[in-house]
Amino acid sequence: MRTPSQPFSSWSALLCALGVLFSLFSLGVAVKENDFKKCDQSGFCKRNRAYADKAIAQGSSWQAPYKISPTEATFKDGVFHATILKTVDDKGTTVELPLTVSFHKSGTARVNVDEKQRQEKNIELRHNSQARKERYNEAEKWAIVGGTTVDADAKVSYSGDSGIKIQYGPNSAFEADIKFNPYSIEFKRDGSAQLKLNDRGLMNLEHWRPKVEPPPAEEKKEGEEGTEKKEEPVVEPEPVGEDESTWWDESFGGNTDSKPRGPESVALDITFFGYDHVYGIPEHAGPLSLKETRGGDGAYTEPYRLYNSDVFEYILDSPMTLYGAIPLMQAHRKDSTVAVFWLSAAETWIDITKAKESSNPLSLGKGPKTNTHTHWISEAGVMDLFVFLGPTPQDINKAYGELTGTTAMPQEFSVGYHQCRWNYVSDDDVKEVDRKMDRHQIPYDVIWLDIEYTEEKKYFTWDSDMFKDPISMGQQLDAHGRQLVVIIDPHIKNTGSYSVIDELKANGLAVKNKEGNDFDGWCWPGSSMWVDCFSPSAVKWWKSLFKYSKFKGTMENTWLWNDMNEPSVFNGPEVTMPKDNLHYGSWEHRDVHNINGMTFHNATYEALKSRKKGELRRPFVLTRSFYSGSQRVGAMWTGDNQANWEHLGASIPMILNQGVSGFPFAGADVGGFFGNPEAELQSRWYQAGAFYPFFRGHAHIDSRRREPYLLAEPYRDIVTSALRLRYSLMPSWYTAFHQAHQDGSPILRPMYWTHPSSEGGFGIDNQFFVGSTGILVKPVVEQGKTSEDVYIPDDEVYYNYFTYQKLSTVSGKTLTVDAPIESIPILMRGGHIFPRRDTPRRSVKLMRFDDYTLVVVVSKDGTAEGTLYADDGDSFEYQKGEYIHRTFKLEGSKLTSTDAEGRDAKAIKEGDWLKNMRNVAIDKIIVVGAPVSWADKKEVQLEAGGKQSTVKLEYFKGDANRGPFAIVGRVGARVGADWSIDFA
Repeated sequence: MRTPSQPFSSWSALLCALGVLFSLFSLGVAVKENDFKKCDQSGFCKRNRAYADKAIAQGSSWQAPYKISPTEATFKDGVFHATILKTVDDKGTTVELPLTVSFHKSGTARVNVDEKQRQEKNIELRHNSQARKERYNEAEKWAIVGGTTVDADAKVSYSGDSGIKIQYGPNSAFEADIKFNPYSIEFKRDGSAQLKLNDRGLMNLEHWRPKVEPPPAEEKKEGEEGTEKKEEPVVEPEPVGEDESTWWDESFGGNTDSKPRGPESVALDITFFGYDHVYGIPEHAGPLSLKETRGGDGAYTEPYRLYNSDVFEYILDSPMTLYGAIPLMQAHRKDSTVAVFWLSAAETWIDITKAKESSNPLSLGKGPKTNTHTHWISEAGVMDLFVFLGPTPQDINKAYGELTGTTAMPQEFSVGYHQCRWNYVSDDDVKEVDRKMDRHQIPYDVIWLDIEYTEEKKYFTWDSDMFKDPISMGQQLDAHGRQLVVIIDPHIKNTGSYSVIDELKANGLAVKNKEGNDFDGWCWPGSSMWVDCFSPSAVKWWKSLFKYSKFKGTMENTWLWNDMNEPSVFNGPEVTMPKDNLHYGSWEHRDVHNINGMTFHNATYEALKSRKKGELRRPFVLTRSFYSGSQRVGAMWTGDNQANWEHLGASIPMILNQGVSGFPFAGADVGGFFGNPEAELQSRWYQAGAFYPFFRGHAHIDSRRREPYLLAEPYRDIVTSALRLRYSLMPSWYTAFHQAHQDGSPILRPMYWTHPSSEGGFGIDNQFFVGSTGILVKPVVEQGKTSEDVYIPDDEVYYNYFTYQKLSTVSGKTLTVDAPIESIPILMRGGHIFPRRDTPRRSVKLMRFDDYTLVVVVSKDGTAEGTLYADDGDSFEYQKGEYIHRTFKLEGSKLTSTDAEGRDAKAIKEGDWLKNMRNVAIDKIIVVGAPVSWADKKEVQLEAGGKQSTVKLEYFKGDANRGPFAIVGRVGARVGADWSIDFA
């Protein structure tokens, strides 16, 4: 969200600060980076990097200390069980690590490694800790919802003392080759190696061992003081064996982590064979195609870090951690995609390096392949990962969606534009913004209230001076078809005469410190406590607070924003909670940190489902912190960005990465949170934001007011046009959300995802397709730029969205498109049909029963296809069949509309919404690239409901400024019914 400002206590402090300010070239970057750990400041990361360096340096002589005992290995009913023996000393002492490899009907494989001694709770905790003794093994309770049904048809193709090979998946095309000594698993598809676990022998599971205290210093006898000889300083020898300096406690930024269980990290290297590009593991402010992390030209020197943190004004092109964590990595090469999902809720670091295979002189015409080596390092928990063998990006997202869930069907209004700032100062201020947006005919759906609406930053209250009548405010918004979002964070003000904190403490529902007492930290309200949403009782209580009868001033059009839920603790280590805090079930915070934000998001989502008896509606909750599975309960945004061109440019790959990582309802603060964008930047940002799945303008409390109507012309008109473009395409956006809900597909689709054979597009992350519409967008993200080079991934025909001109494109090449300030580079790919609603409205709610326009973009071979999905946009009635899902096809001379799922319309029970949709029709059809043979046509034949009629057709010849197209209409055919048009 933002950072607290702290007043200087004296003039000397102020002068000192000014001196530092003028002496540093970039104070902001230095301060932010120094607040957060680098790998060599994180004990377990440093140890495992050193372990990897040692192993790699030894090359083929390295003896990995992990092996499977063949006598204990079994395979039955799709599950392989064994014990990995870790040799821990020169005497051959071993530690037992239970291994389970499960093969699923979904085509995924799961590899789980635990530690027997901890599993059996046969360890001693230090400091009289109340923490659990086991390795954390409950991440799946929060992240996994399906896709783990065991494949009973998986079969052994080879078994011996050296290992076992198991075939599984569709047509037994997948194979896991498990080697016993040293332990490794190579995954193959159609006989070809795709990836390998422990390929380089870097696996390291830090087993429990007791702390050996150093012997006490020998006491001097009476009379011996002062008699000792003065000795020369002794040079300490280099430590032998493992570095124990951070095993038992670790300090950073004035905070000390007590580590009652000692060292417990897990690490594993995973090699992707022949894959040059890897994507995913958000959230980071860098390119979509992930960089190497071990130095070199253009590479990072730090691993990618996943440790959800409140990083304000984050720096760009960095592997530094941000607010959320999705430990899913996809590897892609031409026509092949595979992936790994590392199921850990603990702090995690990932190194990436790439290496060319030794070339075979006999393989003429083929250069050496690139292997991508990755090294995954987590602080705690079991080693638990899933392997996906594709072979397409769509297969990966579908299987991952089965596993962790797909994006929730949203409230339809939430796909519209959101107007926000920190802060609208009063209910009158909100009403005035609402009126001015209407006065300037600027569409929007939601206005937001940041933390200042509360009474002294106490959540579930209203400032009695500035928000005297929140109901009246909500009623005005409702009358205009609009919504209100208010912020509720997980920190609860620790103060008297406040029922929420009283109930939290009385019921024992707060996160505990390491002694088991309620943890008290510092956040916006000052002294605060944090609700522990891992606790079912805490979730039940949290839900009760949102009842309309309890949260006075809220209405049916009030929704929620969860910020600061990493959690952000201003006086905590790395601006978060101490790792030795305790959660429900006595798990340490280190075990669950990256899931914490999702539990709070989930609790709020559950609270909004029903806030009064008989109500059941889709919630809308925005979160800043997230984990795998967060997509099931709402939207996210990329946090506290800055009002500059670089942050505008960075927003595109960040949002694309969210989409391919299974959380597509994503956006960035339009205009930039910190600072004041100039008019050109603000205009270009709205043009880009009009294609963010989550579209919100937001600004810092110290930023100037920047509602769109405050812009001078021509910029106000430019921004308004971008907003109206978003609203006209609302049916296509909602259809894309439905597809994401169905199969996990991204809403904004990068080139590698849509065209997995077009190698020139694999590294492109500044343009995208919108769902399945064929709409290709490349926002302008550089100052003063008036043209864009758009990469064309295939040899299909492309048209200009606004002029319908057929463009001179070449597959695998770029096309220069004019982009003056009033224009967005948007192309339409031939072969697609997408729906619009062209009547301007001020909100989505007021468009609910408007007629539709279909845009048919004719392909090279004269065909086109597309879909429309619609439901009431509010309830869960779609789960009972209360929706419209149509497929449109242009084949030969006929355009048809049929039910996309082949449903019998007569068998669908109509509720109120479907009954109202009987009056909603296809108004007109625009055919882009209409054949010249239509030039003399004046009408076409429509068949609908068993009746035939004629419909007017108007053909427009192309000229220097516009391509040829035809308009059919008014059509008048019901949008939910079968119909056909014959152009013959």
